Amino acid sequence: MNPQFGNGAAAFCDDFGTRGAEAVLLVHGHPFNRSMWAPQAAALTAAGYRVIAPDLRGYGENPAVGEKTPFADFADDLAALLRRLGIEQAVVGGVSMGGQIALELRLRHPGLVRALVLSDTSPVPESEDGRKSRRELAERLLAEGMCPYTEEVIDKMLAPYNVTGQPETAARVSAMMRATDPRGAAAALRGRAERPDYRPVLAALPEDVPCLVLVGADDVYTPVAEAEAMCRLAPHARLAVIEGAGHLPGVEQPEAFNRALLEFLTDL
Repeated sequence: MNPQFGNGAAAFCDDFGTRGAEAVLLVHGHPFNRSMWAPQAAALTAAGYRVIAPDLRGYGENPAVGEKTPFADFADDLAALLRRLGIEQAVVGGVSMGGQIALELRLRHPGLVRALVLSDTSPVPESEDGRKSRRELAERLLAEGMCPYTEEVIDKMLAPYNVTGQPETAARVSAMMRATDPRGAAAALRGRAERPDYRPVLAALPEDVPCLVLVGADDVYTPVAEAEAMCRLAPHARLAVIEGAGHLPGVEQPEAFNRALLEFLTDL
């Protein structure tokens, strides 16, 4: 589907399952698109949930808008999408940058968030060095395109043993990355450099907004220790460490990831 928002951003999304069922909104990370959630969408719809998986602006089929995309814009896009679909509340899940956007959605539109699922992400704001690095990478992507960056980080996005041991998975992830519009990726990187501190959002979660934190056992970007720290912040969070995975456990080990996710959803 291709709904139009009042702010001019077009959102392309998949809407699977039964209308009226509990909705799960899945937010992809950088530099991917909504197709990364295909294993989760299949498992969740089979279990009776409605799954909404959008392309963020500047990613997938959703065109880039402007030179910088603040996380507030991403969150407002998602809020507008849910409201357009008639969804009053959703379980909101995101991986990496998508997890940070899920926290931004909770910050800006708290009533829309029924529960949080945060995979391989960090609530900590960017350091000065990190802000500089994000902005430099944005310029690199615009100058070089996505292919050199893809080759450089594929064995960090996936655990190195999965790059060789799961060639089809590695090819799928690499293809998503290469297909991303550098302009959209650069705009998001500039916005990501300026993201706020989401630790207070986690700390303020009430008991009726539970949180699942997932992390690949061998994630080098957001290690298990960071996931454990997130769980200490959120008073009612639970942790699931996915063995045999790096930064994208939902792609690398979908069965284990889906099992943890469905257990969490069943307990809501």
